[in-house]
Amino acid sequence: MFGFTKKKNFRYNIGVPETPKFGEMINGQACGPVSRFRYGICPMSFNGCEVIAVHNALVWLGIPQSLADIAFYMERFRVLMGFFGCNAYKIGKALRHFGAESAGSRRIGDSLAYIVTFWTKRPFFSSIHTVFCVKKEKGTEVYNSGNGCTCVRVYEDIRQYIGERKPIAIYRIK
Repeated sequence: MFGFTKKKNFRYNIGVPETPKFGEMINGQACGPVSRFRYGICPMSFNGCEVIAVHNALVWLGIPQSLADIAFYMERFRVLMGFFGCNAYKIGKALRHFGAESAGSRRIGDSLAYIVTFWTKRPFFSSIHTVFCVKKEKGTEVYNSGNGCTCVRVYEDIRQYIGERKPIAIYRIK
C-alpha cells in the first residue's frame, strides 16, 4: 500500500543513530535524529509522542529499551496507519510488555510518575499529545513537552501544562 510496514520501519529505525544515547530521556521529538525515526507512515517528529513517553518511563524505571524496539512493538497500536499516532488506551500494554508495572487511571492522584494523554485544543478537532511526567518537590517535570523543546519543563502541577483539558488516558507508573 504505502510501503511502510512495521518491519520496514524497524530496519530503517535501527539504522538511525539514536539520540539521546541509550538509557537517556528524550525531549523534543522534532529535534535531531530522533525526529527521523519512523512510526507508521510518518516520521516520529509528527506522531511519536506515545512511543517517546513509553521510552522515557522505561528509562526512569531503570529498564531502558532501544527506541527502535519500542516503536516496533507499538506499531501494532497505531491509528490510521500511524497518521494519528498510537492508540492511547494501549500504552499500558506496551509498558507491561517491556516489564513496567502501570495502572490505567482516571486521576493522577498521588502518583510519583505517570504518562498522560490529552487534547492539545478542542476535543476531536485537534491533535492529542502524550507526555511522561514525574512529580518532584519543585513541581512536575514534563518530558517531551513540545516538538521543539529539548529540555525538561517543570510546572507547578500538570494542570499548569494542560490547562483545564480533561486527560484522555492516564497511566500511573508503579
